[in-house]
Amino acid sequence: MPAKTSAKIEDLYRVPEDGKAELVGGEVKLIPHAGDLPSRAAGELAASLHTYQRLTARGRVYPGKTAFLVNLPNRRSFSPDASYYIGPRTRGKFLEGAPVFAAEVRSEGDYGPAAEREMAAKRSDYFAAGTQVVWDVDVLKDEVVRVFRAGDRETPTVYRRGELAEAEPALPGWTLAVDELFS
Repeated sequence: MPAKTSAKIEDLYRVPEDGKAELVGGEVKLIPHAGDLPSRAAGELAASLHTYQRLTARGRVYPGKTAFLVNLPNRRSFSPDASYYIGPRTRGKFLEGAPVFAAEVRSEGDYGPAAEREMAAKRSDYFAAGTQVVWDVDVLKDEVVRVFRAGDRETPTVYRRGELAEAEPALPGWTLAVDELFS
């Protein structure tokens, strides 16, 4: 029986142009396309982060198909739905290191016990890699934004419609009306 080979960063570069993937557990994990509300929410997040970037002239916003390379025991990359990064530019190559802020917008398959375990493990990886704040954006069921911070990884601050969500300390002064995620 042939030995199982582990996927490498080079394999991520071969994911088709319209695909999104992460390198987890030695395998390229393809991430399914999102539907209406999750895609719109990710777009609203990126637009708001872009305004913040222009105002602060600190860091850069990236959309969902961006790869961030990390060196964790079970993970070599992230591809959040929206993110903010303050590291160096890499031109055509993947970014080195974790974003300071990452938003994961739930899609249809992101519910249930197995999905919750997978999302908790991914958040743990984000924090181990240096991300300060992770948003768990649920526009399909609970209609909330759960804000997890590196300083308190288990107890999120929950924001609902009618409230302003924030990403302190990663993005000082930035807020987003939860209602904007549903526009």
